[in-house]
Formats: sequence, C-alpha cells, structure tokens
Amino acid sequence: METNCQSNGIMWFFKDRGFDEKSIQEMSKKCKRLEDVNREKASENWDYLKSIGIQERKLPTILGKCPKILTLDLHEKLVPMVNCLTSLETKPKEVASAITKFPHILLHSLEEKLCPLLAFFEALGAPEKQLGKMILLNPRIVSYSIETKLSKIVDFLADTGLTKDGGAIGRVMVKHPFIMGYSVEKRLRPTLEFLKSLGLTENQLKGVAMNFPEVLCRDVEKILKPNAEYLKSCGFDSGQLAALVGGYPPVLIKSASNSLGPRIRFLKEVMGRGIDEVAEYPDFFRHGLKKRLESRQKMLKRKDVRCSLSEMFDCNQGKFLLKFELS
Repeated sequence: METNCQSNGIMWFFKDRGFDEKSIQEMSKKCKRLEDVNREKASENWDYLKSIGIQERKLPTILGKCPKILTLDLHEKLVPMVNCLTSLETKPKEVASAITKFPHILLHSLEEKLCPLLAFFEALGAPEKQLGKMILLNPRIVSYSIETKLSKIVDFLADTGLTKDGGAIGRVMVKHPFIMGYSVEKRLRPTLEFLKSLGLTENQLKGVAMNFPEVLCRDVEKILKPNAEYLKSCGFDSGQLAALVGGYPPVLIKSASNSLGPRIRFLKEVMGRGIDEVAEYPDFFRHGLKKRLESRQKMLKRKDVRCSLSEMFDCNQGKFLLKFELS
C-alpha cells in the first residue's frame, strides 16, 4: 500500500535511513501530519537530534515511538525546549538520554508545561540543583498533570506524615522521582495500609516515605506480603516483624532467596545468634554478607569476643578495628 508520504519525498527520507515499509506505515498512523512534512524539514530535525548527542542508530527507535518530532518547527519548538533541558543538565548527555527514554518530552510546551512544572516542585521545597536531575532521570514527569496527577502524590505523601511546607515532600520526589508514575489508589495507598497493618508507628511510616520511598512503590500481593510471610516463617513474631520493617523497611523488598535467607542462616548457623537480636538491630540486613558480616565475625571469633550486633556493625572499619583492638 502506498502512502501520501511518497508525494513530497518523506518516503525517501525514511528509506534512505533504513526504515522499512511497515515502520513507515505505523508512523504514518501515529502521526497524520507526517504526510505534510517535506524531506528537507525532516532532515533538518534529524540532523539536529544527532547534533545534541543522540546516537544515529537510536533515532529510528525514537521516531518510531514519536514520529511527530519530525513535524515540529526546529527553531520555534525543538531548539528552545532542548536549550531549557540543557540548562537543567548536571552531567553531559543527560538531555540526549532523557529524549531517548521519553521522546514525547519534546512535544510539550516550554511555557505551558515545563516552566509551571519547575515552579510546582520549587514550591514543594525540591532542591533547585536537583530539579534537573529529577526531570532528566524520569522525563515522563513532564507529561503528568499537576492538578490530576502530581497533586495527588503530594497529598498522599502528606498522609504518610510529611509536611507540605517543610520541603520534605519535595526532597522525596527528587530522591525517588519514579514514585510519581504510580497510581495513588492502586499502588501507593494499598502499600501504606499494608505497612500500617504490620504495626508500624506514625514516625516509622514517615521514615519509610522519607528514606525508602521505593518501598511504597512495590506491589503488596506480589512482593511485600510474601516477604512478610517469609520473615514470619523464619520465626519473627508480629511485634518483631513490625520492629524489623520499621527499622529497615527494605527487608520487605529484598530477595528472600538471595538476600534475606542467606543472612538469617549466617546469623543462626555461623554466628550462633537468635532472630530476636536482629529484631533489635534491623540494620543487620543492610550490611553485605561477605564484605561486612562474614569478615567481622571471623575477626571477633579469633579473639573470642562477644558483643551485640549494633556494637559489631554500627561503625566503620577503622573504628571497628580500634574498638576491639584488632589493628
């Protein structure tokens, strides 16, 4: 089937760059205006995207996702948006990477979308220097509505105990921008309610949101609940589980077979300790098994030293050696 693209040379533009007939047809369906684009304009936009650091081999994928880019006015639309994004860059090629991940970012209005978005995050206390990093790490944010999407995330984070006017919510959004892509009702709130059901206090819930927001993004039925059940099967009672999760929330998202299990077996079989000690020191699961747990256990065993888990692991290597006279 022929397309109207052929009449103005756009077909040959695509053919010259390795696009097959099927890809061209799919792009034409996505963007009807593509038929009106002349070869020179398409070439100009293609070359500009190459000039800002996007690898040519990635351009067919980018245009396959968002062919409308070729219809944009280079000097009135593309250049101003890229210049603005570049001003947010903290490392070279961040803009090229962001466009590759989410090419639709170029379709949004600088004045109507990006500028209001930056002002929204600044008002929440997001550190100015981190705003660019956040948006370029998760460029899809630019497509979110402030009123119907982002404001709901803000309200949800406030429900965890974070204050809207203290800058805490802005800092959380910068630390884990992907949280903004999740549905409050389908993912975030069910996770919060599950954490409450485990017995976490208000301060602990606030700590989860502030320090480990990635935990709030995980599926209750597929990840959090199975991990909680696994920990119970290891002998933790409800109170200990609450202490464990409240003290180190990532235990609910770590692999039971590759992370939690090996550490619990090491605790019991090699260290000869009970799980009640871990409930009192949840950060036990934070430490690397070989680099920290095994090496320090061997050193203390050689000197026949007995101490609490916190005394053993809550210090850097230099202080550890000094404390137990191992240097």
